[in-house]
Amino acid sequence: MKKIAMSLCLCCLGLEAGFTDFQTIEKAKKAYEAQEFGKSASLLRMLDKASPQKSYDLGNALYKDKKYAQALLAYEKAKGINEAQRQHNMGNVHMQSKAWDKAIEAYESALKHKDDAETKFNLDLAKKQKKKEEEKKKQEQKDDKKKDKKDEKKKDKKDEKKDGKDKKDKQKDQKKDEKKDGKKDQKSKEEKKEQDKKEKEKKNQEGKGKDKEKKDEDKKATQAQKKKSKEDKLKEQELKRLMKKMGQKQTPTMMYQMQKENKGQRSENEKPW
Repeated sequence: MKKIAMSLCLCCLGLEAGFTDFQTIEKAKKAYEAQEFGKSASLLRMLDKASPQKSYDLGNALYKDKKYAQALLAYEKAKGINEAQRQHNMGNVHMQSKAWDKAIEAYESALKHKDDAETKFNLDLAKKQKKKEEEKKKQEQKDDKKKDKKDEKKKDKKDEKKDGKDKKDKQKDQKKDEKKDGKKDQKSKEEKKEQDKKEKEKKNQEGKGKDKEKKDEDKKATQAQKKKSKEDKLKEQELKRLMKKMGQKQTPTMMYQMQKENKGQRSENEKPW
């Protein structure tokens, strides 16, 4: 970029300054030439008189001291001092800040005041830097899009993997539940079977009790029948014995005796027919 010089303006300052200011200006010039730019800027600030020349030289010292924001403010107050050079220097400040659009504007403004090869060079450089940065941004945007797509695919795969895992876990849990339900059903079946078995045993026991009672009743009936038969048999035997005994004595039958008694006691009213 174009070299910034400040000797001419310092001379102008010296013509208008008093003896004390003249000494300060000389010290500032020597510090600038010795590349002690910070010291030069400090000495220039000590000058009481505010003028475009002072602001312009202060801007040069601050620019050399790499204090670009302060240099730009100083240049903006230096209107009317070599406008082509001032705009050129402001373009240089914007280039250092990578403000390409502002640098291009400043260089184009400088060329309107004076056709200068180095200003043209800086203008082309600013345009190239701007284009390069725009291409870089576009490439970064493309890379970001690719990265986003890649991340999205990666996320989709991760989600698919997670969904697959969740599905497997769900199936596993379902199988566990089915197995658990199966065990529960099996347990219920076993409990029902055991209950049925107990009920059956209870019925069998009740049946056995009833059978026993029936047998006891049958046994009692049989015994009673036998006893009755035995008694009947004894009675029959006794009757036979008595009949036999009566037959031997020729005892009239009870019926005969009854008829005989009735015959002797006929009623007086009884008719003879």
